[in-house]
Amino acid sequence: MSRKKVKNNPNKKEKKSKLKSIIIFLIIIIVVALGIFLYTNRTEPSLALKEYFSYLSDKNYEAMYDLVETDMPKEDFVTRIKNIYEGIEAKDISITIATNTSNEEEKGIVKITYTNTMNTLAGNESFLNTASMKQVDGKYKIVWNSSLIFPDLKDNQKVRVSTLTHSRGTIYDRNGMAIAKDGTAYQVGLVPGKMNETTDLNKLASLLGISTETIQNSLKASYVKDDTFVPLRNISREEQNLKNELLSIKGVMISDYNTRVYPYKEATSILTGYIQEKEGKSGLEYAYNDRLKGEDGVEIYIVDENGNKVKTVQKKEVKNGEDIKLTIDVNIQNKVYEQFKDDLGASVVLNYNTGELLALVSTPSYDANKFSLGITDAEWNALQSDERNLMYNRYLGTYAPGSSFKPVVGAIGLMTNSFTATEDFGKSGTKWQKDSSWKNLYITTLETYSGDANLENALVYSDNIYFAKAALKIGKSTLQSELDKLGFNQKLNFIQDVTASTYGSMDSEAAIANSGYGQSEILVNPIHMASIYSAIANGGNMMLPYIELELNKDGNNATKIYKEGAISSRVVDILKQDLIQVVEKGTAKDCKIEGKVIAGKTGTAEIKQSQEDNDGEEIGWFNSFDENGHLIVSMVQNAKNLGGSHYVVKKVKNIFEGI
Repeated sequence: MSRKKVKNNPNKKEKKSKLKSIIIFLIIIIVVALGIFLYTNRTEPSLALKEYFSYLSDKNYEAMYDLVETDMPKEDFVTRIKNIYEGIEAKDISITIATNTSNEEEKGIVKITYTNTMNTLAGNESFLNTASMKQVDGKYKIVWNSSLIFPDLKDNQKVRVSTLTHSRGTIYDRNGMAIAKDGTAYQVGLVPGKMNETTDLNKLASLLGISTETIQNSLKASYVKDDTFVPLRNISREEQNLKNELLSIKGVMISDYNTRVYPYKEATSILTGYIQEKEGKSGLEYAYNDRLKGEDGVEIYIVDENGNKVKTVQKKEVKNGEDIKLTIDVNIQNKVYEQFKDDLGASVVLNYNTGELLALVSTPSYDANKFSLGITDAEWNALQSDERNLMYNRYLGTYAPGSSFKPVVGAIGLMTNSFTATEDFGKSGTKWQKDSSWKNLYITTLETYSGDANLENALVYSDNIYFAKAALKIGKSTLQSELDKLGFNQKLNFIQDVTASTYGSMDSEAAIANSGYGQSEILVNPIHMASIYSAIANGGNMMLPYIELELNKDGNNATKIYKEGAISSRVVDILKQDLIQVVEKGTAKDCKIEGKVIAGKTGTAEIKQSQEDNDGEEIGWFNSFDENGHLIVSMVQNAKNLGGSHYVVKKVKNIFEGI
């Protein structure tokens, strides 16, 4: 067998040789660079400069003075260094000596170029600088002047820090009306040098709602001089009569004061909430705080001996808060508030086609402007002691729904084929029990009616007995599982914490029966209630109530569905017609409006300690919708002496007539 002779590839050898040369060259460069670095950072002048900045990081200003050559007295040096670096809140101070620094003396001076890095109020700052070093008594010292602090700083100049105040975002309604915004108020104070024997501190205290002792203590503060403005209290710009009366007191001065303003006062205050110390404390101010609050900017700059700005050293730009535009219509919000402002209650107005919340009202309310102006102890104590709980947000809570729950039970019964809409449950009068095992427990209803005991008549005349029987026909497990499908025991996806609707244990036949007409342990949140009723109004979809305006790809307002096909179209058609009849001839006929079709269901929930309790309170409900996309859920507590749900119906009629 013959062998072939393998020839070496000269090109391959040549490539290996070139690669080896490149690697050796790179190693030489790295070694040289490292050597230069070590040399420039370990020479005596460099070490002295590093020691200087090490002392600066430790705030050992006196030790720094021992490393410098200057005519400035030690006390002045320490004061200047301390005031500037601590004034800008410098920290993490370090230097990096440039590798091209020669460290060669010229006329006895060594020049060292370095990069100075530090964190300040305005953020991270890094700049190139040069230090001059000279030998003094055999030791290198820094030839010091103010340019060692900042390259452009001269000895006769100062460094100043200014806060660049941000604006908090504005909360707008859907039509661009501001319901929470930055604005101005009046700051009322005294100038001691302008006071005289006619200055009436008692009158001033009375007008401002503070004590004379508070005024006197303010005037005694250590900073106060004759020409000092001593602030006492802020008042709204709307209080012009009060302003004029205050200005009649000798020594009183009034200036503008930046503050948060809530133009619609009590009508929107529980919705918006309020801020203190630039942070949202409740309501949407709290919920959207991270987006609304923004961030102040800072400017560090040099001024000359006359206080004129020479140069900006560092600047952190202002970050203004983000504006929030809501789905709320403040005109509807006002109308609802005016109707219920004296009642303990909650109202929700929803666009049942999209899920947009047009109004969220909790009453009674408070004025958020008091917190912006600086609420007094007396005002705060009055709010806290008011038994009506003015700051409580009722539309986030849950309440017994009473008969307003009946359409929900009707929908479940029809969808599960537990009964039909025309099925006659039989007459039972005004008092009924399933059998003698219930002993003394009876279901009662207020009104008898002619005709079959079917779904329509039961809704029109609000027949408790029918819906007690309906719940028993549906059965506990089906009723509970179907309620779960409608969002019970679930938190709504909402910007605020909405209490989940619940149905309790239903641990007996009587409890199931009582649940059928919204009693027993049934508790429903008003916003969730609006979502359930939206399915009856729009053809079957439970809408997801939302409050921040959103647009879809077509530029139209977004439509948000919570439970698609929650109620079948077949059942919706039946319920909708029945609820129209409730308004036309039933318990809600006080809401009839000529030329308008209104559908709705009343509800009066009894809050009793026992079946024999005749003094328990009542909650009045009216859930209703028109043909134009408006759905209104209104609930009033302590409604027994007001007329129960009938009281609510008349108020809701006034709202429908105004929208």
